[in-house]
Amino acid sequence: MISKKMENMVKNGSAIRAMFEEGKKMAAKYGAENVYDFSLGNPSVEPPKEIEEAVTKVLSDYKPNYIHGYMLNAGYEEVREKIADSLNKRFGTAFAARNIIMTVGAAGGMNVIMKSLLNPGDEVVVFSPYFGEYRSYASNFDAKIVEISPDTTSFQPKLDEFEAKLTDKTRIVIVNSPNNPTGVVYSEDTIKKIAAILEKKQKEFGAPIYLLSDEPYRELAFDGVEVPYLTKYYNNTIVGYSFSKSLSLPGERIGYLVIPDEAEDSENVILAAGVATRILGFVNAPSLMQLVVSKCLDAKVDLEVYNRNRELLYNSLIEYGYECVKPEGAFYLFVKALEEDDKAFVAKAKEHRLLIVPGSTFGCAGYVRIAYCVDYDMIKRSLPEFKALAEEYK
Repeated sequence: MISKKMENMVKNGSAIRAMFEEGKKMAAKYGAENVYDFSLGNPSVEPPKEIEEAVTKVLSDYKPNYIHGYMLNAGYEEVREKIADSLNKRFGTAFAARNIIMTVGAAGGMNVIMKSLLNPGDEVVVFSPYFGEYRSYASNFDAKIVEISPDTTSFQPKLDEFEAKLTDKTRIVIVNSPNNPTGVVYSEDTIKKIAAILEKKQKEFGAPIYLLSDEPYRELAFDGVEVPYLTKYYNNTIVGYSFSKSLSLPGERIGYLVIPDEAEDSENVILAAGVATRILGFVNAPSLMQLVVSKCLDAKVDLEVYNRNRELLYNSLIEYGYECVKPEGAFYLFVKALEEDDKAFVAKAKEHRLLIVPGSTFGCAGYVRIAYCVDYDMIKRSLPEFKALAEEYK
């Protein structure tokens, strides 16, 4: 018999993954070319050529027992030093290798830092809409998710509500920008206001509140939009990063945490993150990929592919009568459903072989997420179905 906590998680499993599985069944029934799967944020752009070159070089330059062996739980010293140097060059920071913890993707990193910081009953604040797995991560450590309701005009955070919902139990505030599912980038002004509120509340409660910046989409920003680097605005910031989207390596599970010296009790937090990496069963981030990404820190995927998809899909849907804030980053559209019940709308879309994800999965009912990290020709083939779907509601 499985645990009570897992019973609930199994019962309320990922709607995104379920849609992905359903897509495979529909492809077998209707033919893959006639099913339009926009459910999963699985990068469609190939990894940059530097990745293959780096794999070859690592395998030829290092001894096998080093490439495939254990190292410190925090990761290879040389890798962490290169990442710190790269961040310092890009953002004017002053990190060292000790401030970097290599992780099993962003998800692994978030679980490591939550294990390090949270006590049962602590609160984790999230801005709706948000990546639904945050609920499970907090639940892993018997913490409570506190949602800030969405501002559906801009999808920037509601700061009045945010300030009102902070309590002496607030331990972590999660910021995800560029955002999944909206693609919105939180402005520098928004970040400064969040930081000011947190500074005020820390003094009021006499305890640190950590700002956890979840950044798998940092490199995916369009139209020259700048994504603020949050450690520059608030000392108690911890950054979780992943190479899954920036280098199209989601299956390799490689990322890192940044824990600045300026963060309160940083020395112990860093030590705790290393121990958490071990006792959660990760032991260390994948060894080969640590060495590979350290040689590819300046590499980039072809963003124009995603931008082309974004422009085609956004402009077409607006023309058909859909409502959507144009995304500034990531690779998602967050579109207002054409009826109040977003799950019913998703079911209706499936009749047109369109696979999209209900906004209620992200804490924002009445919307749907459409992942445009797909083949451009598939988007073109899907457009008549999106148009026919809209016409049904008219």
